[in-house]
Amino acid sequence: MQRPGGRSARVRDAVRQATLAELAEHGFQALTVENVALRSGVHKTTVYRRWGNAEGLVADALALAEEEPWPVPDTGSVQEDLRGIALLVQSGFADPAMGPVSSAFVAAAMQDRAAAEALHRFFAARHDQSAAVVRQAVERGELPASVDAEEVIRVAVAPIYYRLFVTHEPVTPEDAIRSADAALAAARAGVI
Repeated sequence: MQRPGGRSARVRDAVRQATLAELAEHGFQALTVENVALRSGVHKTTVYRRWGNAEGLVADALALAEEEPWPVPDTGSVQEDLRGIALLVQSGFADPAMGPVSSAFVAAAMQDRAAAEALHRFFAARHDQSAAVVRQAVERGELPASVDAEEVIRVAVAPIYYRLFVTHEPVTPEDAIRSADAALAAARAGVI
């Protein structure tokens, strides 16, 4: 039986922190169990036994991130809230420390089924949390009751991911705002 906060939790946290540091410094392509073990101070046989490979390390880091709260804006305006969410995504990828980690998560998901499933669960949790701004807008009468709250969030952030991972273009705050505004226009028109 594992105790919360016991040795198992400390090992998982040390390995997670080492995984995130390795991803930030070297990216997914250079992520190895050996480097994570060395950085975390956890014996590599333990890391291999529990996480298996680089993809397993990424999947576990995503599973832990899925449980963390997301700072969803609550301005009282659906337009400002959607803009805030899009700007959180844009600035997260622009952040010198977390941007490479977020990109590495996407890269891992493209190469490994377990990492893809973990990324899917991570995004499902983020979309559910973020959709609260749309549900609140419906309650305030800003959007029609028929709107799909999670789909509005997907549409608001999808162009950011398209620019980052398909066309490899920089994403500015203005791009993020335009993306949020387009999603809002579609929601108001009853398209979403």
